[in-house]
Formats: sequence, structure tokens, C-alpha cells
Amino acid sequence: MAMMPLATWLAGYIRDVPDHPYPGVLFKDYASLLADPRAFTALVDALADVCRHREATMVVGLEARGFLLGAPVAVRSGLGLAVIRKSGKLPGRAFRRVYELEYGTDEFELQCDALRPKDRVVVVDDVLATGGTALAAASLVSEAGADVVGVAFMLELVALSGRRRLARDLDGVPVDAVINA
Repeated sequence: MAMMPLATWLAGYIRDVPDHPYPGVLFKDYASLLADPRAFTALVDALADVCRHREATMVVGLEARGFLLGAPVAVRSGLGLAVIRKSGKLPGRAFRRVYELEYGTDEFELQCDALRPKDRVVVVDDVLATGGTALAAASLVSEAGADVVGVAFMLELVALSGRRRLARDLDGVPVDAVINA
């Protein structure tokens, strides 16, 4: 019997939760994936491979669920981690971006000294939906003087066309997703 593809195996850990956090939103709950050390390790390894392939020098993790993946991916890749947080949570000077979600707007911040000029950054987040969070993150990374060399996700919600938007607005920066749904 052939081995199950990684994406198929990992997708089996994700459950749909309708109307969370708002009516009409289909939340992808992957708590059981994080709870299984083999599945979590396989996911982190797949995302770390993206960082190595893109010759990254830094990983940027996005608040909040992107932190769950960004930190272990940075460790596994032998890279540093910079974090992009929701507005008002970082001390000191920070670059700011308002971005659109599929169900509203929010604001991200990146400390002005979190990245070095010309760092090669892979932005890591859990889910690619419409692409708004990744675009805001990429904009902040660029404002800091670093180069976005990839964006990587655990899960891509294909029907929301975020990949198409990122391809258009990020000038060909590679987009990787371990699982497609």
C-alpha cells in the first residue's frame, strides 16, 4: 500500500467549525494537529523546507495563530524570528498597516528594528484566505528594508483566491501552502 501524501494526512486533523468567530465564517480548527507530535513535526518540517529552499535569513510570524507555526519553523530552520503583532502590543517605534480580513479590518505592527536591511524573509502564517494579512505583513517587511522571498501557510482556502491576489500584488513572490482546502 502506498503512503498517504503529507497534505492529505495533515488535512485529516483539521475540522470545520461553522460561524466562528462570526456568522458566515467557516473556521478551520487545527488544534488536534498541534496536539499530535508526529503531525505537528511534519508540518513544521514542511514549512522549514520552504525557508531553506528560499534561502531565508529570517522568519516572520503573524499574530496570533501564525506564532504557533513561525516560532518552531524558525528554530527548525536555524533562523531568527520577528513577529508582527496586532496594534498596540509592541513597545517602541513600529511600522503600522491596516488590512482587510474576509470579515472586517484590523491593524498590524512590526517593530522598526525587528529586521535588518536586506534580510531575506519568509512570512509564515496558518491560513491563506483572501491574502490581506500576508499583504500587510509583506508591506511591513518591505518598509523595514528587508526582502520578502516567500510566504508560507499551513492551509490555503483555495475558493477565496488569496494566492491569486498575492501573485498579483507581491510581484511573483513564491506562495507555498502545505494543505489546500
